[in-house]
Amino acid sequence: MSYQQFSPSPGLAPYIDAYWTLTGKNAKTVAEKIMPDGCVDIILNLGEDVLTGDSDLRMKNRYTYLVGTMTRYKQIVRWGDTNLVGIRFKPGAFSFFYKYASLHEIIDKTVEFDGKLIPEIYESTKDLAGLLNRYFTDRFSLSYPGQSLVAVIADVKHLKGQVTVEALGKRNFISPRQLERLFKLHVGNSPKEFINFVRYQSAIEKIRDNPARKSLLDIAFESGYYDHAHLSNEVRRYAGLPPSEL
Repeated sequence: MSYQQFSPSPGLAPYIDAYWTLTGKNAKTVAEKIMPDGCVDIILNLGEDVLTGDSDLRMKNRYTYLVGTMTRYKQIVRWGDTNLVGIRFKPGAFSFFYKYASLHEIIDKTVEFDGKLIPEIYESTKDLAGLLNRYFTDRFSLSYPGQSLVAVIADVKHLKGQVTVEALGKRNFISPRQLERLFKLHVGNSPKEFINFVRYQSAIEKIRDNPARKSLLDIAFESGYYDHAHLSNEVRRYAGLPPSEL
């Protein structure tokens, strides 16, 4: 199995996290756990069907799908020839390229997406990143969101999720009610849920990269959790694993 990731052009980098492909031949059924990352993906399936874990929804050959923001891990099942092409949008950035009623409608869901709204991609497409860069550069701002959350999201990440919704609103001159509406529209989850997820991301980075061998309790306190049990519960909720197995 081969996973490859390609960086977008510098002009698209603030909005698109990566282009990626997953290819390979599976002699038997393969189950994989997909972790939440706060992003929205468009996925084109050029291979055999893939079970997504969304009520046994199958991603069919030659169909395109939109994967909403995940608030927990999910299991996918692959078999036969796998050939997936994905575009991963940074939180809040999907609306710079597409109009969608509300990303809250598809949180933790995978739904069919209009294949005419991505460039034509074949199994043997050369310079995939170049093709996608040209396409999304042309699409940029076609559906520019009335009020962007890019700066607000950057602020949450800078603070490592250790901020309240009220304080975040004051820092960015947006009312909590407006933040709620904008986050559900352009990200999918609420501002409180997004803040909690960023705090979790910051904590697991400290768990994985821990040269000083800090205790889980110390990491929990540094990350804004009440105690190590609070952090452990959050890790299990998002990743389905105890901290020791990350």
